[in-house]
Amino acid sequence: MIPIAVVVCVLGGWCSVYLADTLLRSSNSVKNRYESWLSSNGFTLSPFHIKFNAGMVFGVLAMFGSVILLSKTLVQTLSQMMADKPGMSHEQVLQVVVPGVNLPVSQLAYFFIAILVSGVIHEFGHGVAALREQVKLNGFGMFMFVVYPGAFVDLFTTHLNLISPVQQLRIFCAGVWHNFMLCVLALGFLFLLPLFLFPFYYTGAGALVTEVVEGSPSSGPRGLFVGDLATHLEDCRVFGLQDWHSCIQHLTHTPQTGYCVPTDKLQVSWTTGRAFKRLDGTMECCGNNSLSDLCFSYSNNVESKLFACMPVRKTIEASRTCRTNTDCQKDFIPSLCFIPSLENQTRLIRVKHPPQTDMLFVGYPSHLQYSVSLTNFVPRLGFLHPELPAMLETFCKYLVSLSGALAVVNSVPCFALDGQWMLTALLEATLSSVVPERNNRELIGFFLLGGSALLAANVALGLWMVTAR
Repeated sequence: MIPIAVVVCVLGGWCSVYLADTLLRSSNSVKNRYESWLSSNGFTLSPFHIKFNAGMVFGVLAMFGSVILLSKTLVQTLSQMMADKPGMSHEQVLQVVVPGVNLPVSQLAYFFIAILVSGVIHEFGHGVAALREQVKLNGFGMFMFVVYPGAFVDLFTTHLNLISPVQQLRIFCAGVWHNFMLCVLALGFLFLLPLFLFPFYYTGAGALVTEVVEGSPSSGPRGLFVGDLATHLEDCRVFGLQDWHSCIQHLTHTPQTGYCVPTDKLQVSWTTGRAFKRLDGTMECCGNNSLSDLCFSYSNNVESKLFACMPVRKTIEASRTCRTNTDCQKDFIPSLCFIPSLENQTRLIRVKHPPQTDMLFVGYPSHLQYSVSLTNFVPRLGFLHPELPAMLETFCKYLVSLSGALAVVNSVPCFALDGQWMLTALLEATLSSVVPERNNRELIGFFLLGGSALLAANVALGLWMVTAR
């Protein structure tokens, strides 16, 4: 239930705004100036409704926000350079992207198409805003800078200089605003993708395998195959891709799972042999040439620690997981908890992908994570490509990242970028009465264009961090 205080504040705020608007409109001394100010700034007021130039307001806020963001990024980069073990921080919002270095070659198509779409939408925003303000367009086109595609719009300079600074600001901010709206649309499409694809794909049943790296521990006759639906990692239920990664992280940071083995199934030959310590202090009791056996530790309640070399698949097939012998006393069948004795940080992980036989993975969990590509979407019909939803997801993510980056970079008060003209128009609109001399206003704007140095420092140090490390 909404608190009464919130309702009172909202209603009181709107009543205050509407009352102030009514008083100003009824005053003979300020009515004309007030209405002229509303008209020039694109404001329209009515009960419980305010209409304003969102693009212009967003552009001005983005101009200051971009300086803060670039300053924070520069500080983070400098701190990494001075650290003992410098490396790119995953917490950084902005990072320099170099194809083939920190951008996979396999995703270059997404990268360049997203850049082109973001650039076209950006310039389209400038063009639409210019036409709205009665500024003539000389032309609109596209270009190629080395290998990077882009777009441009050519405005009639004479018309542009005749309109008011506020109108100019609307035009200059329109590109950044359209990039922001493109980000919002791409995020909305990404969020609603399961709904859009519902007639063709379903989700929530597991993680569908779309690719297995050849020669990896996940490949082989009893490994994973394209089209398999992974449903469990040990007892961790997998409903989708996020669960797959979460389960792997959980198994990485928890002790190795044990398996309940009935005592009547134990064979004397399994316990023969002498256990010895590995270099890392863990115990080994199987020969180095064994491909199907694994060393297990267990306790028979008489001796605290025993070791047995046992066939892995036969031992844990259809076995319940456990941590201690107590966990195995639920079926009234005498059982012991056998825990694989593996080197530090390696794990035995049972991957269930029915109706196929469980895959038994032995190694570092991260190798399992990166040797398999999966998706949340399972095709309802056989002819549908399983990777189509993943391709749409990837493109939307690139669109959000690159369109957002284009908005940030262009809003920086920097020479030759939109931020320069946005700052100039803002100063003309706000300081004309305070600083009447145009040369003085231009001088203020020149010193405020220190964003050029800020942007150049971020790009230069970012490139050095990516390529020299």
